[in-house]
Amino acid sequence: MAFFVFRLLAWSVVGLLFWILGFILYNGIGVISWEFLSSMPEDGMTSGGIFPAIVGTLCLVAGSMAFAFPFGIMSGIYMNEYAGNGWIVKFLRIMTNNLSGIPSIVFGLFGMALFVNTLGFGDSIIAGSFTLGLLILPLIIRTTEESLRAIPDAYRIGSLALGASKIQTIRKIILPMAFPNIITGLILSIGRVSGETAPILFTVAAYFLPKLPHSVFDQVMALPYHLYVIATSGTDIEASRPIAYGTALVLIAIVLLINLLAAALRKYFGRKVKTN
Repeated sequence: MAFFVFRLLAWSVVGLLFWILGFILYNGIGVISWEFLSSMPEDGMTSGGIFPAIVGTLCLVAGSMAFAFPFGIMSGIYMNEYAGNGWIVKFLRIMTNNLSGIPSIVFGLFGMALFVNTLGFGDSIIAGSFTLGLLILPLIIRTTEESLRAIPDAYRIGSLALGASKIQTIRKIILPMAFPNIITGLILSIGRVSGETAPILFTVAAYFLPKLPHSVFDQVMALPYHLYVIATSGTDIEASRPIAYGTALVLIAIVLLINLLAAALRKYFGRKVKTN
């Protein structure tokens, strides 16, 4: 009976997911076209396309990953391989866990105070990318640390016994073995970055900007904020409602494609580790 209940709960979650996806697909598929994906918004976002929002979202995802992924991996390596188990590491872990639980709007306010105002970046791609990077940094750090911790110490001892240095052991043995699991943190962080609205609201997102960015210091439209605007405070909410569903469908598709790419990379590196 217990297994039956667990199985029922699991299928209920899957069914709820497919119900939500089916609802969005049913209401949004009618507006999906090449013109919708490749043209600029028009008439107060009641017509036209969402191409600037797509480009802006991809820029923010790429910028935040370029900032958070290297720093997150290096921090996880330091905490697991070098720092030991002293009170400093315990304090860092507590602070990392606390950062993971802070609401995203707080990161948005911090990003506005630091990157937009203090550093003078203004509302720009670089300010939004740094803010989103800080938002997902704790997740990547913890995922990296747990992935490295899962590697048995026998590999470290054997590598050091054969004459390899500590950095060679980490770079050649430990990190390649842990990398497939580290990509899990990348997948989760990409999904979170793609759908965040509050941080970009204060740092980068534009209400209506029918043009593409030319540098990292330009403002951009983004799919989450675009969806929020046309669904709640557009010039004609009823006229733009199909566009809202279409935007939601495109956002889900982008997240799905990025996750599939990351999963393929995880499978590739996992197969490479087994081969070596």
